[in-house]
Amino acid sequence: MRNRIVRGVAGSFVLISLILAVYVNINWLWFTAFVGANLLQSSLTKWCLLEDILKKFGVSDADKNCC
Repeated sequence: MRNRIVRGVAGSFVLISLILAVYVNINWLWFTAFVGANLLQSSLTKWCLLEDILKKFGVSDADKNCC
């Protein structure tokens, strides 16, 4: 479940920052680059701050509704 939330948040941040870059200011693309850099960092180090935060809030790691 945590992995799905992390992917959903990252994807939402990328899309929102792209929309803001088009309609507000091109500098919002720096936020997209920041999200991408964090995704790359987490793939190399196997550590993600959002996963730690979700764990502290009690979000489980496994999908309980999985087939």
